[in-house]
Amino acid sequence: MSGERLTATPAGVVLAPLADIPDGTARNFVLQMRAGRFHGFVVRDGARVTGFVDRCPHMGVPLAQRLDAYLTPAGDLIACSWHGALFARDTGLCVGGPCVGQRLVAWPVVVTDGIVTTA
Repeated sequence: MSGERLTATPAGVVLAPLADIPDGTARNFVLQMRAGRFHGFVVRDGARVTGFVDRCPHMGVPLAQRLDAYLTPAGDLIACSWHGALFARDTGLCVGGPCVGQRLVAWPVVVTDGIVTTA
């Protein structure tokens, strides 16, 4: 097995029931695949989820220092806990901090019949 950190996943991987991700929060997912390990997270807004690769464009590190701690205290933005970069919850666009104008890498996810899966 490779120790490489992946930036994409195949479609159709079941992640979790939507009900297991409280509305207005984010949740981490680590998937071990033959080619390596993938780290990503989803942000839930009602019935919609948006996925991102867990890697800050500023320094290439995972965003959260604590499990599932991806959002600002107000919950309105995604935050890199290492250097303070702030990202829009829906697009991943950096709107504050050291990487303004850059973007988180999107991770395609969908909700089908109440189950969050990769797309």
